[in-house]
Amino acid sequence: MIGPTLGRYFFRRYAGITAWNFIGVAALVFIVSFTEIAGRSSELEGYSVRWALSLAALQLPFIMLQAVPFIGLVAAIITLISLNRKYELVVARAAGISAWQFLTPIAFGAFILGLLAVVVLNPIAARAFSTAQAVEAEVRGARTAAEGQSQHWIKQRSDEGETIIGAEAALEGGTVLIRPVFLVIREERVAERLDAARAELRDGYWELLDVVRRQGRNPPENIETMRVPTGLRPELVGQQLTQPESVSVFALPGMIEAAHALGLSANAFAMQFHSLLTLPPLLIALTLIAATVSMRFTRMGQSATVILGGVFAGFLLYVVSVLVRAFGSAGFVPPIAAAWTPVLVAMFFGVTFLLFKEDG
Repeated sequence: MIGPTLGRYFFRRYAGITAWNFIGVAALVFIVSFTEIAGRSSELEGYSVRWALSLAALQLPFIMLQAVPFIGLVAAIITLISLNRKYELVVARAAGISAWQFLTPIAFGAFILGLLAVVVLNPIAARAFSTAQAVEAEVRGARTAAEGQSQHWIKQRSDEGETIIGAEAALEGGTVLIRPVFLVIREERVAERLDAARAELRDGYWELLDVVRRQGRNPPENIETMRVPTGLRPELVGQQLTQPESVSVFALPGMIEAAHALGLSANAFAMQFHSLLTLPPLLIALTLIAATVSMRFTRMGQSATVILGGVFAGFLLYVVSVLVRAFGSAGFVPPIAAAWTPVLVAMFFGVTFLLFKEDG
């Protein structure tokens, strides 16, 4: 049985390597994000270096949340290889400690990393993701993350006719729209188009700010503020226009219940929720995968091949997870099955390999 001192030592080694990897990846992501933002937005009106730095900082938590599985995988591989290189695992095996015992503190560290990512990093990333959309929309003509993807639209009916509403981002539960477009339809044709910098949902109407109004062949008309009647509720707008990535893990259950109450599909929000719940066990599964490629004692010159093999296995698991997640968001597969199946398969693979290696 592994002692508490040795268990804490293995845990500290994994935690230290994980922390340094996290800091290094975060610095690299920040530099790359800032360079990319500056490259595509430097010629736009209102651009400044401070704006680009703030936008890169706001995008950093969301990107780091996506990188957590790879950070956990690489940290586990490096930890096991470093313990092998210093003969510490050899000595532990000679003392009668099995792989299951010295992998326990490392797997526990991976679980803690996943838990912190879900409980701490995810709410920060969700808030920063929403704010980043608003900050990027401040520069006229800048393409936001929402615009780069498929833009969502919603339809409302009133006494004046139908209005189709689209926006680059929906904030504060759907009550605030960033750079919205209102297409007013009368007699089965578009009667006017309203392009605003911002729209806020009030009691019975939308309040539009900095509006450009186009009617037929008339020249565009600039209006400081105007109102558009509506019967929409914030819950419905939030369901249609809010991206699941901009909702924290604590608010996702409420979004799912609201979607069911409104008779709407909640697959995207449910998929995001279960994907976050599976992150801690996913990191444990990646730790087992790391053990399958890095537990054997290696000589100098073999580490690169070992690391590449483990990273490839983790990348393959990530690709499968993203593919199954797309099916879950589209409703072809139940979200809970789409989120948990790749994790359970990877964990069973790692456990089977270790059982065969340790117990024959």
